Amino acid sequence: MPADRRPLIAVLTANGISVTGNSLTQLGVPWYVLQSTGSPARAGLVAFCSLAPFALSAMACGPLIDRVGRRRMSVLSDLACAVSIAAVPVLQLGGVLRFWMLCTLMASAGIFSAPGTTARQVLVPALAERAGARLVRVASLYDGAARCAAMIGAALGAVMITAIGAAHVLLADAATFVASAGLVAAGLRAMPAARPAAPAAGAGYGHALRDGFAAVLRAPLLLGICLTTMAAQGLDQGWSSVLLPDDVRVKFGSVLDLGLLETIFALCALAGAVLYGAAGHRWRRWPVFTVAFLIVGLPRFAVAAFTATVAPLAVMMAIEGLACGTLNPIRSTLVFETVPDHLRSPVVSAMTAAGLAAAPFGGLVAGILVARAGLLTTMLASGLGYLAVTLCPLVSAAWRQAG
Repeated sequence: MPADRRPLIAVLTANGISVTGNSLTQLGVPWYVLQSTGSPARAGLVAFCSLAPFALSAMACGPLIDRVGRRRMSVLSDLACAVSIAAVPVLQLGGVLRFWMLCTLMASAGIFSAPGTTARQVLVPALAERAGARLVRVASLYDGAARCAAMIGAALGAVMITAIGAAHVLLADAATFVASAGLVAAGLRAMPAARPAAPAAGAGYGHALRDGFAAVLRAPLLLGICLTTMAAQGLDQGWSSVLLPDDVRVKFGSVLDLGLLETIFALCALAGAVLYGAAGHRWRRWPVFTVAFLIVGLPRFAVAAFTATVAPLAVMMAIEGLACGTLNPIRSTLVFETVPDHLRSPVVSAMTAAGLAAAPFGGLVAGILVARAGLLTTMLASGLGYLAVTLCPLVSAAWRQAG
């Protein structure tokens, strides 16, 4: 079959637009809660309400994605998210938005978001094959496009929040979901891998779901990826939803500084992903992953704890971003090389759910700890916890299977 890059471009663009909108929400919602209530614990609770349903949905959606079709599932997921997100500013403009409503709507968006995110991700090997490109390069492009979108979203979010307010920014996020749905619907019509797949004879939904988790448990490397990702995601969520916004609010007082830091991180993460996509096949994956993982852990927490100006933290976020840009392409390539196509949806959904199991509690616990022990103590404790997680690939024999 002649190389056809149009489906790949459609998915990269759609995912990038969706991530841009998500970045607006991830910046706008914590800032809205902190501004309106002054409570880090409430900001953490909103993060919990968004991520816990996402993790549960990801755990259950794998077999459903293949039966509905990866293209159709992505479109339906995006449209449902658009409705949930748009309801927040509509209720706020009507003067009837309450905190419990915000939590409920963010939970709804989390439930609907997971199937679409997973459906696009499991298409990466088929998109690479159709485009005639190396899998590691397409995995890096996929991650790089998301990083680029996060950078744009962080920059736009800071400006838009300052100009029109945090709640109104969510209307732009809803529009990005609609645009993403249209691109996927139009761009994947000719992709066989995006169509519904009939289940194997005698294979029920529960059987397919168990197969996904069993495949992860049988492979020590996949299990190691799940466990380290789970711990890292929990700590990252505490950092992004509570610790960093609260640190910036207390020390610098401007959402523009928060947007600047997030933009620097995303820009450097994009550079890291692009560089790895271009030259990563020349290097052994285990040493690159191990060193990069150590860089993204403790250092940023320590710098944030002991700095009183933006510049040192901005430099650290840049270094962290370069290292972080290599991690997802390596993880994705290992999963796609290890798992056959008929198991990819349940395996990726199982690994996504496992990786996010701690994330809903990250912001919640961080918010409670900040309220009780203070920001500095929570920052240092989180950094030391991250250091322990990042040492796992260095000491575990299973990780050396990465090559």
